[in-house]
Amino acid sequence: MINVKIGENAPDFTLPDQDGKSVTLSSLRGKVVVLYFYPKDFTSGCTKEACHFRDAYEDFTELGAEVVGVSADSQNSHKKFRDTHLLPFNLLSDEKGEVKKLYGVAGHVFPGRVTFVIDKDGIVRHIFSSQIDMKAHVNEAMKILKSLT
Repeated sequence: MINVKIGENAPDFTLPDQDGKSVTLSSLRGKVVVLYFYPKDFTSGCTKEACHFRDAYEDFTELGAEVVGVSADSQNSHKKFRDTHLLPFNLLSDEKGEVKKLYGVAGHVFPGRVTFVIDKDGIVRHIFSSQIDMKAHVNEAMKILKSLT
């Protein structure tokens, strides 16, 4: 069950990215953040989802948004995944599942696949959850992002 509600402040966190650099959510204030949680690097669904975000990345940045992916995979796995698929955005390593738990991203059979759109002030403006419609995560985020600008 998702712990975060639309209209609430997005819970702050710090996680390492694929290069071992710490990324703190609140340090991205001033930009809209598309924060997407996904199950696992290199699986077919997660690869499709990441590549959909990659292919729309320029559109997101033109609208002032930062895309950030989060999974329990290691920094090394994220680095390989990012390099293999030429992903232009950060992948954060939540190996202990603390941030996933903080946000309430869980799945019954598979780890959760949830996208949060967080406005420039750190307020959650949209939440989208779907295990099977990878492209909808991008489309939903883009639709909300356009409504915020």
